[in-house]
Amino acid sequence: MAAPLSPDRLLAALRAEGVRVVEHPGWRTRNRNHKGPFGPLHGVIVHHTVSSGSAASVALCRDGYAGLPGPLCQGVIDKAGTVHLIAHGRANHAGTGDGRVLRAVVAETAPPAPGRQDTDGNAHFYGFECVNLGDGKDPWPAAQLDAIERACAALCRAHGWTAASVVGHKEWTAAKSDPRGFEMRALRTRIGTRLRSAAPGTPAPGAPAPDTPAPGAPRHHPFPGASFFTAATSSPVITAMGRRLVAEGCSAYAVGPGPRWSDADRRSYALWQRKLGFSGSDADGVPGRTSWNALKVPYTR
Repeated sequence: MAAPLSPDRLLAALRAEGVRVVEHPGWRTRNRNHKGPFGPLHGVIVHHTVSSGSAASVALCRDGYAGLPGPLCQGVIDKAGTVHLIAHGRANHAGTGDGRVLRAVVAETAPPAPGRQDTDGNAHFYGFECVNLGDGKDPWPAAQLDAIERACAALCRAHGWTAASVVGHKEWTAAKSDPRGFEMRALRTRIGTRLRSAAPGTPAPGAPAPDTPAPGAPRHHPFPGASFFTAATSSPVITAMGRRLVAEGCSAYAVGPGPRWSDADRRSYALWQRKLGFSGSDADGVPGRTSWNALKVPYTR
C-alpha cells in the first residue's frame, strides 16, 4: 500500500535501476484522474500492446482508441529496451479484475486464478505496456525482457515491495491473455533476484560496464564482448565464469571448468540464460551483457 510516486521520483527510480527512459511531452500531467482515484498503489501489471513499432505503439497507448481513451498505461517498453513515459496517474490499463488477486498482491503471496470482475485495477496498479503482437510467435528480445525486469524492480524497490507485487494482466482478469510469450513466474524470479542482489545503477544493455566498482562494492569482471568467446580464447576469465556457472547449478561440465572456451562452457552458459528466462536465440550459450552482468563473475586478470 503506497501513495503514487511523484513524476520526479518515478523517473529517478527508473534511471537508478539502469533503465533507458524517454520522456514524452506532457507525460507528467497526462492521466485519467478525473474518472476515479489513483491510489493507494499495491503493485505493477505487465501487458502486451498487440501492436508493432515503437512510435506507433507509443501513440496508441498515449491516445487510446475508439471505446478506450488514453492513456492506456504509464510507460511503454519497446523491443530495444527503452521505457517511454507517457502518463503519470490513473490510466486505462487494468480495468476490472479479481479482488482476491489484489488481496494476494497486498499480502505478497502467489495470486489465485482470476474469476471475478469486482475491483477497479486502474486505481491500484501501475501499468507497463510492452510492444508485442501477442500472438505467441512475436519474439521478446533480451533487451526488452531486461527492461521489463528493471522497470518493475525499480517500482518495487521504490515502494519497498517484493517481486510478488508484479502480475500479468492475465493474472488480474480471466478476460485477458497478456502478456503472451514469456512466463510471469520467471519474470518474478528475475525481479526477486535483482531486488536481492543487484544494486541500482547497474548499466542497461549497451551501456559501458564500469571497470572499477564503487568503494566497498564487490569487483566483478566487465563484459568482455561476445567476440571474446571463441575456441581460440584461453583466459582465466573463462575459468572464473565456469566456476560461477557451477555455483549457480548451471553445469554441463564433465571436467573443469578450464581456461579455454569450449562446447561445455557454451552448454553451461545456455543453462544460465534459460534460468534467467531467456529462450530461443537469446539462450544460445554465447554470453551477452545482460546475462553476464547477472552472473557476477569475479574480476580476473
